[in-house]
Amino acid sequence: MSLDSLADAFYDGLCDIYHAEKQLLKALPKMIRKATDEKLVAILMTHLEETKQHVERVEVAFEDTEKSPKAKKCAAMVGLIEEAQGMMEEKASPEVMDAIIISLAQKIEHYEIASYGTLCSWANALDYANAAEQLGENLAEEEYADKVLTKVSKSVNRAAETVGR
Repeated sequence: MSLDSLADAFYDGLCDIYHAEKQLLKALPKMIRKATDEKLVAILMTHLEETKQHVERVEVAFEDTEKSPKAKKCAAMVGLIEEAQGMMEEKASPEVMDAIIISLAQKIEHYEIASYGTLCSWANALDYANAAEQLGENLAEEEYADKVLTKVSKSVNRAAETVGR
């Protein structure tokens, strides 16, 4: 793909986040199965449902480009998911694993927040009002997920801290 314009870069970025969200749909159920803290499980389950909506909103955002939705391998998300899978295979107490899962989930959220922030900025610059609205909704949900993960991390980290003492 030639990236000769901001519109080209925007389309490329949409293709990237489209793949990222689809990969996350496969990874979140594994994180949910591994988590034991009830609040963490609930957050991850909610975010799985939101991620399904994120995929749909990205598909709608493609309409402004007048190009078909296409997934482009998102190397960043592939790496984040590989890291998560590797860490979840490690031997750890349930309390420590929950703390690790929060860390992994927040790394993913921060990547998505950065991606959606850029895409929203570009959509606004390109006067892609529909895309800006759809991607802005995704951005808000990613930011909220990060905040609730931070909130639950306080109790999860306290429980993990006491393990092995």
